[in-house]
Amino acid sequence: MRITKISLWHVPLTSKETYYMAENKTCDRLESVVIRVDTDANISGWGEVCPIPHYLPAYARGVLPAITEMAPLIIGSNPLGAQTLSEQLDRWLIGHEYAKSALDIAFWDITAKAAGLPLYQLLGGQHTQMLSLYHSITCIAPDDMAKIAHDAKKEGIKQFQVKLGTDRCNEMDIERLIKVRETVGPGYLVYGDWNAGSTQLDAIRVANATKPYDIMLEQPCETLEQCAHVKNATGLPMKIDENAYNITSLLKAYQVGTMDAVAIKTSKFGGLSKARQARDLCIQLGVKMCIEDTWGSDIVTTAALHLAASTDPKFIMNVCDLSYYVTPHLDKNAPRRERGYISPPQSIGLGIEPLLDHPDNIIE
Repeated sequence: MRITKISLWHVPLTSKETYYMAENKTCDRLESVVIRVDTDANISGWGEVCPIPHYLPAYARGVLPAITEMAPLIIGSNPLGAQTLSEQLDRWLIGHEYAKSALDIAFWDITAKAAGLPLYQLLGGQHTQMLSLYHSITCIAPDDMAKIAHDAKKEGIKQFQVKLGTDRCNEMDIERLIKVRETVGPGYLVYGDWNAGSTQLDAIRVANATKPYDIMLEQPCETLEQCAHVKNATGLPMKIDENAYNITSLLKAYQVGTMDAVAIKTSKFGGLSKARQARDLCIQLGVKMCIEDTWGSDIVTTAALHLAASTDPKFIMNVCDLSYYVTPHLDKNAPRRERGYISPPQSIGLGIEPLLDHPDNIIE
């Protein structure tokens, strides 16, 4: 089997509601890049990446030049055994993990289809079918955030990520966390996420004020050392996100004591191949994971679900249905949330077949 062609689409995604984060960062309208890798065996694989430029060093219009640069190696190569080809791409072009992520997902899709198996079977076998979701709450007025939490709880959600810091007001952030906690009640997981936008002092003050309410912290500051200082000063558990992007970063986060939980986001690691390696390391370290991606629609959501389903549920904190937060959907039959849970497709490969015509670019 040989790769014959790569087709690429730029798909505008619109958030169902404007998504506010720390330091006035927003997700409202973003461009997702969808690719299809075709082969001479009439088997195609789909991939997607949706970078957030102010979140990571990545942007949607950088995907095509990166794939074009790698095309001489890709076209004519055998996509089976996705990790081998992905490792060759790393030697061909250093960095640009976000662009490689879409390719790697497509290679895995082809490999699973050729094997006649759902993708999760190749990533470790099916450990679980029902994956617990978290609901991310945009950083707006505390009462409005509590209303979002109330509605999500009625849908069966048991884990809530509370965005903080958009107005740089500690008192408002304290109120946000307390009101969400009081709305959902005890026993539910509530964690405050600054997306690396807080100072040590502000994060410590907010955390200490909400300590009686059983709150977890997520990536309050820009560096792991700053996050470690916040954790040591508050004694609260912490999830790392922005500083988790390769094996070295995971080991450092673990060594400084900040990684009670971690976000394994496919596009940050460069695709399913490296995300699987990160998953396996976290299992060895005994760290719980949120397995997801940065942003996007049905393809990235489903790819992460396959990886999560092939993971010992003891180490899965939650997953995210990114496609829930945006329109349009790429496949009407893609996974959807149900009573706080979501499952990967049972069909062969990734299980997603977008109905897209007239690609913006074709690489042969």
